Amino acid sequence: MSLACRVGQRHETDRRVARTYSVSSSEGSVAGGAAVSFRAGGRACEREPWETVSSATLAAASPWRTFRWHRGQQHYSGVYWSATMQDHVIYESRLELARLLFADFNPSVHHIGAQPFLLQVEVGGELRRHIPDYLLITDGGPVVVDVKPADRLSRPEVAFTFAWTRPLVQERGWRYEVWSEPEPVELENVRFLAGFRRRWLFDAGLLDEIRAACLAGGVVGEVAAGLPERDPAEVRAGLLHLLWTGELVADLSVPLGPASGLGRRS
Repeated sequence: MSLACRVGQRHETDRRVARTYSVSSSEGSVAGGAAVSFRAGGRACEREPWETVSSATLAAASPWRTFRWHRGQQHYSGVYWSATMQDHVIYESRLELARLLFADFNPSVHHIGAQPFLLQVEVGGELRRHIPDYLLITDGGPVVVDVKPADRLSRPEVAFTFAWTRPLVQERGWRYEVWSEPEPVELENVRFLAGFRRRWLFDAGLLDEIRAACLAGGVVGEVAAGLPERDPAEVRAGLLHLLWTGELVADLSVPLGPASGLGRRS
């Protein structure tokens, strides 16, 4: 088959853990005529000029490639049910899963596409190809994301690929992000809150009572005491759901617990 034919302030969370890199122009100049291949409905392959393809078209595409699982494989791939997408999203490594969690947790993200397209362009006289890890559609516009462990960013082939990808993305007025390991405590908090992401599991009346009880702030451990007629376990679960949705916020740079202070999203 032809290659041409696959709870806190969450904006701040994404910015803190995103890392950006550049490579000098001496390593190769990017020529015009970049093209993008993507899989439209039914997995049919389409190809368009990179400079004119819309983000909506790419967001509607199927993953350019999918993954197989086999005994002894070195990477950890799988699927994650995203509250943002109300569907499963694939990932190819535990680090990609972490970025997926942060994207799902961010209220400004409205679409998450994995392995969204194949970007092709001539660089330094040779045809180069690259499949980014994610395409995010956000309040601030499209974001193209590459996920890579920090200890691999200095590899010449990795740095070179990211160096020619960045200007192509930015010339569209989109944001390009290279994402490495987040702060461990923050990741654990987001991973924990993800267990409370399914909205249909929570009684709407209870959530309204929790919202009212948290109007003046307070701490996590006090909310259940303010609703004595409700099951404390259900109150805590509902509170954690509101932290996931971003209606309530807490400092996720420290372990989340009963003494964690609560605020309202501004």
